[in-house]
Amino acid sequence: MKTTWSAWRYLWKSDDIRRMLLMTFGLLVIYRLAANVPVPGIDFAALKAFREQVASQTGGTFFDFLDLLSGGTVSRFSLLSMGVYPYITAQIILQLLIPIIPSLQKRMEDNPTEGRKWMEKWTYYLTVPMAALSAIGQINIFNSFAIQANLGPVLNFSFTQAENVLPSITALLSMIAGTLFAIWIGELISEYGIRGQGLSLVIFAGIVARMPSNMAGLLSDEQNRWWLLLMMVVVIIATIFVIVYVQQGRRNVPVMYPGRRVGNRMSMPVKASLPLMVNMSGMIPLIFASAILQFPAIIASYFVSSANTSIASFAVGVQNTFGGNSTTYWILYFLMVVAFTFFYTDVLFTQQNYGENLKRVGAQIPGINRGAPTQKYLTRVQRRITLPGALFLGLVAILPFMISLLLQAFGIGSTASSAGLFLVSSSGLLIVVGVVRDTFATIDAELKLHGYQDSILVR
Repeated sequence: MKTTWSAWRYLWKSDDIRRMLLMTFGLLVIYRLAANVPVPGIDFAALKAFREQVASQTGGTFFDFLDLLSGGTVSRFSLLSMGVYPYITAQIILQLLIPIIPSLQKRMEDNPTEGRKWMEKWTYYLTVPMAALSAIGQINIFNSFAIQANLGPVLNFSFTQAENVLPSITALLSMIAGTLFAIWIGELISEYGIRGQGLSLVIFAGIVARMPSNMAGLLSDEQNRWWLLLMMVVVIIATIFVIVYVQQGRRNVPVMYPGRRVGNRMSMPVKASLPLMVNMSGMIPLIFASAILQFPAIIASYFVSSANTSIASFAVGVQNTFGGNSTTYWILYFLMVVAFTFFYTDVLFTQQNYGENLKRVGAQIPGINRGAPTQKYLTRVQRRITLPGALFLGLVAILPFMISLLLQAFGIGSTASSAGLFLVSSSGLLIVVGVVRDTFATIDAELKLHGYQDSILVR
């Protein structure tokens, strides 16, 4: 305890670290204040009635999931309701295009520094159309669900009616600007606050901000309050333990580095290891699979109000299937997360090109030839250890659905319990635990850089 107190006291006494922490906290406060600014033109009465109607029919699963990841901005139809996810989606798309397009791969390999600058620039360019598509889809989904519930549109959004063109453009540009503002806040945090953690902390702040209201929803169920509280604690502890265990998982591949010549002597070869991560892709498969599964609902939202009854009925069926409340949706979510984990890990692993890098420094895996055979061997090992990581991410993705089935089996299913249990959303916990670990590691590195040796923040 004394060592812990001395570490935090040293951390606060350091001007640079104190300024970094205060800057991070201040920027996150600004972000959360901006999250309360609504999109212009919103009908708040219709939005409130819509939320109550959806919650009473479905338990709020789909919208509470979106609310959790956005920190409650979706339910308020805030300017920041899309958060930084269009930027993350654009980044993923460009990373996937690099191994597909030979010229891009050559650019990244010939000059990695310039390649990263090029990728950052085009990520910002691609973020704008991705944000526009997400904004239109979100507005259409809300309006279509509101129309199905016999409520008025949440936002009069149309480019075919003259009186709605200007308000629609204003709302669309406002939501795109909100996403760019969130990205800018994240970049400021990475530059002036906790280095490299800006976007992660923006997402983290949204998830944490949503937890008190979810806790209130859980405690509002007087009949099952204590059972739900006990289940929540057990699920949180178990999920955090499994997340940390899997995220820390490594397969250490032995590597022999050549000895160095010192004068007339040649030192002995150095035995080391190359750590391969069990979960190399992190949260990316969850985010990308969720984004892909939302596209059918977004496209169907354009045809819900069709004059053709068959088309409108089919669109409603697609929305119900991909709205986050059907068993089909969760099965597809699990399969897509597992498949995309393998695919994205292969893409990242190929870009690192361990075979050529080890060959360049003269290192060799015992019993394996240098170059292409080494890369082939490491790829095979990486794919084997990715299997438990992929299954883990798949289970993390569908854990809310599994919890809801468990509650129904015990007869504890209700709107309040459904909302409250989103406090322990596995996807949210995975983000929170990962961000906390990375943030503590960054602060620990800053402490060591400033001369503090007895680090206790990360072991």
